[in-house]
Amino acid sequence: MMYLLLLLQQLIASSTHIVAKNITSVLHPTTVVLFRGTFTVVALGGWYLVRRRTLPKVQRGDIWMLLLLGFINLPVNQLCFVWGVRYTTAPNAALAYALTPVFVVLALAFWKRTWPGWQRIAGIAVAFLGAFIVLVDEGAEVRQEHLLGNLMVLAASASWALYTVLGRRMVLRYGAVYATSLTFFTGLPLYVLVWLVLPIPGDFIPLGAASTAAGVWMQLFYLGVITSAVGYGLWYYALSRFDAARVAVFNNLQPILTTLLALAILGTQPTPMFVIGGCVALLGVVVTQLAREQ
Repeated sequence: MMYLLLLLQQLIASSTHIVAKNITSVLHPTTVVLFRGTFTVVALGGWYLVRRRTLPKVQRGDIWMLLLLGFINLPVNQLCFVWGVRYTTAPNAALAYALTPVFVVLALAFWKRTWPGWQRIAGIAVAFLGAFIVLVDEGAEVRQEHLLGNLMVLAASASWALYTVLGRRMVLRYGAVYATSLTFFTGLPLYVLVWLVLPIPGDFIPLGAASTAAGVWMQLFYLGVITSAVGYGLWYYALSRFDAARVAVFNNLQPILTTLLALAILGTQPTPMFVIGGCVALLGVVVTQLAREQ
């Protein structure tokens, strides 16, 4: 059951690259993140108002860590990702996120002083190789005009790895949904402070324009409620069951799932390279899951 939920989470995450790329052609990325975060906070806050009258008490010693996770979440991860996608391609962004397991291993070694073990590292390497094959086949490439965007989505991938590694203790202590909520409840006010000082154009017109408003608001809702509230919650729920390295390697399935979505929706046909890369990525995920704990 847990693996099915992780596949669902990756399916949701796979669509984020496409939706974010589309909406940033209409709204400035900083505005997208502002409304995305607002939708997420409203959704999670509403869920708690319905489910319970009071929120669980947060231990005083955890406040600074939750503030750090909130800062990593919105002002760093989401802003770098959404802004970066505007200046690069969806395949390039997916390739950057395929590196998340590598960043997780580095974060575990540096921050937690732990090592996932050679079998798990080998599985991560094989999974990345498979994702790389698929993404090159889909058009991922390095070009000068994509340099800024590529660097930003790489920063987003690295921060997502840090959000994963540092957040696991909060997940085990407060539960997946509440830990996810806390990182948004702390992250949105921090992002608002950043948003207020950024030199950005006022581009709120598309939010009220009759020709674009419906589509823009639907995409913001999807990014805020589905990819953030649901997707992040599922990610943290997986962290309550598995260690960070086992969870992070599933990011290498995103390119395969994105291509399968295109196959189902647009009727595009998979290439032989896609089949090879998909099989290699899946093998790497399986190897990582079967690796023994160190």
